[in-house]
Amino acid sequence: MVTAIYLVRHAHSVYTPDELARPLSEKGMEDREKITEILSANDVDVFLSSPYVRAAQTIEGAASHYRKEIIHIEGFKERTLTETPAADFQSAINKVWNDWNFSWEGGESNLAAQTRGVQSLFNVLEDYEGENIVIGTHGNLMVLIMNYFDKRYDFEFWKRLEMPDIYKLRFQGKQFIDCQRMMNP
Repeated sequence: MVTAIYLVRHAHSVYTPDELARPLSEKGMEDREKITEILSANDVDVFLSSPYVRAAQTIEGAASHYRKEIIHIEGFKERTLTETPAADFQSAINKVWNDWNFSWEGGESNLAAQTRGVQSLFNVLEDYEGENIVIGTHGNLMVLIMNYFDKRYDFEFWKRLEMPDIYKLRFQGKQFIDCQRMMNP
């Protein structure tokens, strides 16, 4: 029985220091219509999301189309890079991608974030086997999950990821089958 997972990177958001409540920007709200259109053309059974507002807002339209509630899963929240905002984000993100065991103070290493995300995904594969599942999440965590199954999804891939973006991963049980981009370039 094949399970389809639609990993959805959230649309553009308005920056606020409150990570949890950061909403989509006006552009993000417009772009989520693309997400709704793409997901409405597929038979979706379940909608899951990071507890962060921007991730849930990105998939709200599609969930509404199917008259489904969005279930929040803590394991799909974005990786914590640092406890306090990094003075040089680019340098900070480079460091964690170059050393998978390294973490900044109060942050998660790539390995720790990947382990959390993949375990959450395996739980979903057990709970919703054979169903089509949308997961609203974040770019870093999304690529770390995808990297677990296929190493070509790496830091360079993350840098090219769109906002929003959708990748469909198919599984037989917990066995990865393939991955396909769902957004038009």
